[in-house]
Amino acid sequence: MPTLLAHPDWSSPTPVVLWMHGRTAQKEIDPGRFLRWVRNGIAVCAIDLPGHGERFDERLQAPEAALDVMAQALAEIDAVVAGLGDKEFRGAFDLSRAGIGGMSLGGMAALRRLCDPHSFRAACVEGTTGWLDGLYNAAEHGLPVANRWMVRHDPAKIAELDPAGHLEDFRPIPLLAAHSESDQMVPFAGQRDFLDSLREHYRSVGAGTIMVELLSWPETGAPQEHVGFGRFSNDAKNAQVEFLARHLGRGGDKKEE
Repeated sequence: MPTLLAHPDWSSPTPVVLWMHGRTAQKEIDPGRFLRWVRNGIAVCAIDLPGHGERFDERLQAPEAALDVMAQALAEIDAVVAGLGDKEFRGAFDLSRAGIGGMSLGGMAALRRLCDPHSFRAACVEGTTGWLDGLYNAAEHGLPVANRWMVRHDPAKIAELDPAGHLEDFRPIPLLAAHSESDQMVPFAGQRDFLDSLREHYRSVGAGTIMVELLSWPETGAPQEHVGFGRFSNDAKNAQVEFLARHLGRGGDKKEE
């Protein structure tokens, strides 16, 4: 598995975040994000999604393949995390303080993974949605339709991968979602509705809805209002690293329970 690993010192046990990029990108995108994590005592494990980066496959770059990419990524997550515990790393990655996250398609995979049993302590996603049916069948739900790259997908495949359809098994953990309200690729309305449903699920199982945090801007100036948050990029990155440090702790300083 092509993976970008970064660690503050490669010696002390350090919290780690598994990060997944969006469609047509690669694991090295946005190094400023990773630099902030490492400077704040948080290790990085960024992977190339199937068909992307060092795993390039033109067929899997197409929007028609998005759900196939997501399904394969989901099947790989646990093996990647387990690999961080290999003896060659000498305990440098503290898997008791692991987080997960992603942008766009990577964020969709992260949210779906959280609907099954897991040991992640926190999650952060950007420009994504946990309501795939609301994304791919937006008009049927009275939601804004994403731009022209959108395609129709098999309803059964959407249902299997849609986090919104599996919330009963979503164990409450701290979640930070960042989004431009003008996003042309993954419209904000669907993610806003998903987060409302997620908060209701947290409430139903006796968890605090404050654990679900949303950071959004009316518009950012980013390309298609989808990539990087434009003039608010620094704010988004700082908020994310503060969130991760608050919930996962920092390297060499294990957070008290």
